[in-house]
Amino acid sequence: MRDICQQFIDGHWRSSYGGRCLDVIDPYRETVIAKLTAGDARDVDASVRAARQALPAWRRLSGEARGQYLEGLADGLADQHTALCRTISLNGGKPLAESQLDVDDAIACYRYYAHLARQLDACQGEPSAQSVAGVEVRRYFDPVGVVGLITPWNFPLVTAAWKIAPALAAGCTVVFKPSEVVPVPEQAIADIAQTIDLPPGVLNLINGDGPSIGEALTQHTGVDKISFTGSNPTGESVMRAAATGVRNVSLELGGKSPIIVTEDADIAQAAYLVMNGIFANAGQICSATSRLLVHQAIAEDLYAALSQHIDALVMGDPLDEATTLGPLVSDKQRDAVSRYLAFAKDEGLIPVREASHREVPRQGFFVAPTVFRDVPVESRLWQEEIFGPVLCARQFASDDEAIAIANDSDFGLAASIVSGSHEKAADIARQLSAGSIWTNMDQLAPPQAAWGGGKKSGIGRELGPEGLSAYQELKQVMAPSR
Repeated sequence: MRDICQQFIDGHWRSSYGGRCLDVIDPYRETVIAKLTAGDARDVDASVRAARQALPAWRRLSGEARGQYLEGLADGLADQHTALCRTISLNGGKPLAESQLDVDDAIACYRYYAHLARQLDACQGEPSAQSVAGVEVRRYFDPVGVVGLITPWNFPLVTAAWKIAPALAAGCTVVFKPSEVVPVPEQAIADIAQTIDLPPGVLNLINGDGPSIGEALTQHTGVDKISFTGSNPTGESVMRAAATGVRNVSLELGGKSPIIVTEDADIAQAAYLVMNGIFANAGQICSATSRLLVHQAIAEDLYAALSQHIDALVMGDPLDEATTLGPLVSDKQRDAVSRYLAFAKDEGLIPVREASHREVPRQGFFVAPTVFRDVPVESRLWQEEIFGPVLCARQFASDDEAIAIANDSDFGLAASIVSGSHEKAADIARQLSAGSIWTNMDQLAPPQAAWGGGKKSGIGRELGPEGLSAYQELKQVMAPSR
């Protein structure tokens, strides 16, 4: 695995202006797998200048042509599918089966926006749906401009695709900063861009951490829009930086999502969906359904089923196909989750299964999968995003009570409902404050459906046509009717 000593700027890999090195860690073996040279403000400035120079020609290019380049990015990922899956598991710690889903999702996203890009040519100059007497109104969709994209470590390639694909489809040029924690898979995007002869400056990739790159990128006045996915404190900093110059911003931040299991739910199905909602990627998912609300009539049966599922989880090497629960991404993240388990002990929370019941591998940044029952709504674990394999549960007596408790949160990203009645599930979903809601199914985020939430979960939407609109400015041209 190569060291990451260069930045991809203006179509070429070049030496970074920065000199500080960061270790890239395998979270299972706890070993250094690469060295990353953290860039600095000069790398950002060079990237922004390259993107600014490339913008006029790229925005003039037809949607058909931009779509062909997006297909090229998808094809490049598909050609490296097996190697990329291994790299994601090695660098990020998620089991191979989950890494395979990540690569598949990224490929699908580039192909979807290739399709939307091709449709743009027919949309430009279309008459407005709202007629105005004596006036002809035509609509055009211009790119926002140069965009700065910042992604987290939990879904490499996926969150990058969610931003890069619609930005390029819209005609924007890109300065992309991947996470310094899991940077290795993302380098493939720049390599593929070079292979398919993407015009220089259209896509720039700069490596580094928040202090070295993130702050300089968000503060650079040559950037017209910032799209950030990550923590709430950092999101607030991004928003403050974007206020200078009144620049466009999209934020996809935290979550504390509920999963509601009604009285008529199938226990086996509910246990399966609850497990997937919290223990996929070891709970390191912004939409993780970490608050379980279960009807009091079936609570004990569900807890018993969850205990059996937890016992069946296989913790181990993410590269072993038998592994179903990998380590947390870093020692820092393991320590953060462990602090919440200490809070739980101080609060006297009751585990469904004692942590000591499950032996945790001595190697790797593991935390035992944990479920707490009868958690008070005042508990820090109920209120705050933990970002680990920790589920908090409590019972309810009526659907109205469940809805009220579910909505009593600072976040509004996602929710799940498990019910024996489709009509009941649909009725509850309409009353929940969340951007994406799944009823009787696993969490899916297909590229065709918008993604994002309200409250402290962020601003704007990704994916779907809305994801493309996030990188466009609507322009209306009016003239006397002919």
